[in-house]
Amino acid sequence: MEKKIEIEEIIKEKAPHYRMIYMEADVENADVSEELRDELLRMASGLTELYEVSDINRRPAIAATRAAYKACGKDPNRYRPSQEQLMRRVVRGLGLYNVSQLVDTGNLLSLATGWSVGVFDRDRIEGPVITVGVGRGGEPYEGIGRGELNIAGMPVIRDAAGGFGTPTSDHERTKTTPDTRHISVTMHLFDSREADIPAIIDMMRDLFTRHCNATAIEIAVTE
Repeated sequence: MEKKIEIEEIIKEKAPHYRMIYMEADVENADVSEELRDELLRMASGLTELYEVSDINRRPAIAATRAAYKACGKDPNRYRPSQEQLMRRVVRGLGLYNVSQLVDTGNLLSLATGWSVGVFDRDRIEGPVITVGVGRGGEPYEGIGRGELNIAGMPVIRDAAGGFGTPTSDHERTKTTPDTRHISVTMHLFDSREADIPAIIDMMRDLFTRHCNATAIEIAVTE
């Protein structure tokens, strides 16, 4: 595996049952296929049958993520985790934006599990170590399509150049493009007791293999 994952003590303190599922793979990216679009629509239909808007925050994975935000010092109502944002669009009948095979596969995985998923161009991640910590006051961060994002008190993934991923929004610097061929995928399990990790790993491997022709897949789970 190309990257080493390190969890800072502050995360272990604020979310003692935190674990990350981390995947590296070689992939192909493209416009969203009809197959993937249909799978997303089926997922959305199933979720709208199960949840009302008022129920979303009680989904165990989302509740655990929101609790971690509060413990770290961030208001999850002002800076909603990405999986909560996705589910709110689905349950309110607003539909999902289609971006690319890589992005939409990550969204499908997030909707299916309830956990926050980041999909990054691994060639844009600097250095051999990825750390998971908490954002600091004044720390610069440009969220994808959001401009400058205040990540103080928010869980954040950093490389040698600084923060590049949060459960709310990934960074412009490491986003995937049509030319992306090597990815890093992160899934934040803020309370791993609520997660069937072997089943999630199987799903992650299956989705990226079917929709992004993933090969050379390596998956690790932090302790």
